[in-house]
Amino acid sequence: MLQASNVSLRFGKRVLFEEVNIKFTEGNCYGLIGANGAGKSTFLKILSGEIDSQTGSISMNPGERMSILKQNHFEYEETPVLQTVVMGNKRLYDIMLEKDAIYLKEDFSEADGNKAADLEAEFAELNGWEAESEAATLLSGLGIKEDLHDLLLKDVNGSDKVKVLLAQALFGNPDILLLDEPTNNLDIDSILWLEGYLMNFKNTVIVVSHDRHFLDNVCTHIADLDFGKIQLYGGTYTFWYESSQLALRQRTDQNKKTDEKRKELEEFIRRFSANVAKSKQATSRQKMLDKLQVDDIKPSSRKYPFINFKPEREAGDQLLSVEKLSATTDDGTPLFTNLSFTINKGEKVAFLAKDSLAMTALFDILSGHSKPKSGEFKWGVTTTQTYLPNDNASFFEDSSMNLVDWLRQYSVEKDESFIRGFLGRMLFSGDEALKKSNVISGGEKQRCMFSRMMLSGANVLIFDEPTNHLDLESITALNNGMIEFTGTILFTCHDHELTNTVANRIIEIGTKTHLDKLMTYDEYILDASTKVQRVKL
Repeated sequence: MLQASNVSLRFGKRVLFEEVNIKFTEGNCYGLIGANGAGKSTFLKILSGEIDSQTGSISMNPGERMSILKQNHFEYEETPVLQTVVMGNKRLYDIMLEKDAIYLKEDFSEADGNKAADLEAEFAELNGWEAESEAATLLSGLGIKEDLHDLLLKDVNGSDKVKVLLAQALFGNPDILLLDEPTNNLDIDSILWLEGYLMNFKNTVIVVSHDRHFLDNVCTHIADLDFGKIQLYGGTYTFWYESSQLALRQRTDQNKKTDEKRKELEEFIRRFSANVAKSKQATSRQKMLDKLQVDDIKPSSRKYPFINFKPEREAGDQLLSVEKLSATTDDGTPLFTNLSFTINKGEKVAFLAKDSLAMTALFDILSGHSKPKSGEFKWGVTTTQTYLPNDNASFFEDSSMNLVDWLRQYSVEKDESFIRGFLGRMLFSGDEALKKSNVISGGEKQRCMFSRMMLSGANVLIFDEPTNHLDLESITALNNGMIEFTGTILFTCHDHELTNTVANRIIEIGTKTHLDKLMTYDEYILDASTKVQRVKL
């Protein structure tokens, strides 16, 4: 059990938390959500004791151990991978060091023998004899091969370092587990493994994540950080989102009577009750649904950008033809070879690859920003394309431009009120629209790029990781905008929910093989036969 009592934190006049009271109990997984800047990561740091609140206290049951996912792998650069994981249980690791130091003494005394015996007993109690085996199992589950386990952390690649630190947090069955963006830089197999691990984890988990699908799969509760308070809701992120939208609609409809609102709520609950099916989540969600009243669901203060792509003209049937396209890195390493496919009108195609550089290379080629090593492609004469690159820094280098002037350069209509209206849709209202374009945040730059794409009126959209730097609200708005778009989309994205709800075709590319199939992303993941259907090139 972990409890926050009357916790408050202010930075100057800005209030992050005001007398927050919340209890996190055993057997539940809590998704901590809130707008960017609301203080989610800060609250985790208060819970872990890394920073102090100005008022209130944090308490947990005596003898319980808390584990935190650390983001700084440089702390362990000179430590072997397996040992880094075992260090997740500090007491166990300290015992290992202490007893080894005693055994290395040349003048081993009776007192040393007694101390060593006490340490050995505690070591056994903490399951120390199984420590390396457990650490190796965690690493293997996350895709870290056994031949890497004895390497120093500095000698493994960046994505594997993330997995090692995640294994460190999970090691030793902690009583309380705090995870801040645990799926960042994980491949789909590792995410699926982590989902399964957390769904069967019997202790307390608090997780911050921008991955809606992950939150839906692992969470029994949502802890919503809003208005300086944290409100607890039973159920998934999707349940919280849709219930908050229902509350907003009901609040704005002043003519609806309480009985009508209650009937609407009951129908809403019935729909979600049918989806209550996942192991430990089921009981918690069902109890919450049984007790839910009209007044229990509250509208959120969140603001969602309005993302709506409208093609100026309809594309013809001849859209895109790619023939034997190949690309390499600057040093000649192959990214993909002899890639051929035809894109049809109205298709929304998710491109997948183990190496993200392959995706960027393909989209840069198709958008005319770079040349292939070999092969060719041809766009239909009725197509118009707009491209969101993975790296948008070159679009924001002019320090003299405010956002109005920045967006005006991409608009046929130059009137300031028109430009401001467009920026307002992206949540840049009033003086926000006069921010300098070269100092805005990563998420703000992405929203500006979406405005640029909307102004283009293109009938083909190309996205390279469009959810980078976005908060949950912007991801949801983008997801809806891509679903509603009537043209063709080519994209790659690490957001599971967006990829699954947008794509109707999957193209997986590699250096020697590729897969091309009409299917959803979930079907791609579940269809084991895809492994043997890849086309030999």
